Amino acid sequence: MHSILRFSAFCCLLAGGFDARSAVADDKPEEKRAIEFADGHLQVKAPPGWVRKQPLTSIVEHEFALPAVKPDANDGRMTLMAAGGGVEANIDRWYGQFTQPDGGSTRDRAKVKQIKVGGADVHLVDISGTFKDQRGPAAPAVERPKYRMLGAIIPTKGAGTYFIKVYGPERTMADNEKAFLAMIESLQQK
Repeated sequence: MHSILRFSAFCCLLAGGFDARSAVADDKPEEKRAIEFADGHLQVKAPPGWVRKQPLTSIVEHEFALPAVKPDANDGRMTLMAAGGGVEANIDRWYGQFTQPDGGSTRDRAKVKQIKVGGADVHLVDISGTFKDQRGPAAPAVERPKYRMLGAIIPTKGAGTYFIKVYGPERTMADNEKAFLAMIESLQQK
C-alpha cells in the first residue's frame, strides 16, 4: 500500500500537480506526530494534517503549519518553546500581541482557564483580533487582521515553563480548535 501511495505522489509530481502539503503515507506516522519536550519528560501528539516544519527561530523547539482553510489565504502556525517569566506575565505579553478593531480591551475579550491534564496544570488562552506577527527578533511585525491565537502554558517542576501557541486566520483556527484541544488533552508525562 505504501508503495502505491508513493508511486501516486511521484506521478503527481511528474504531472505538475504535486502540492508540498499533500500527505504521503509514512511507515511510522505516529512517531512523526509525537512531540517531546521538557527534556523528554512530556509529550503531546500533533493532530493529523498538521505539517512539521523547521522552526523559524532557534528558540522554537517544534513548529507545525496548519493548512489554510478557505477562504483564508495563510496557513496557521504552531510553535512550542520554553520561556522565562510567570504564567500571568506571559499571558499579558500575548494580550499585547493583539489589538481590537474597535479599540476595545483584548484582555476583556480573551478567554483564559486552567485545566489539569496528565497530572500537569495547563493554562489555556483564546485571543482574537489584529495580531502583530513578528517571526524573529530582527523581523518587522506584520499586522494580521481577523486572526486568532489558542495557547497553552505548561509549568513544569524542574524543566521550566513551556508554551504551545497556535495562531492563524479565523476560519483556519475555528476548523482546528478541536484538534488543538485534543493535542493538549494528549499531554502525558514520560
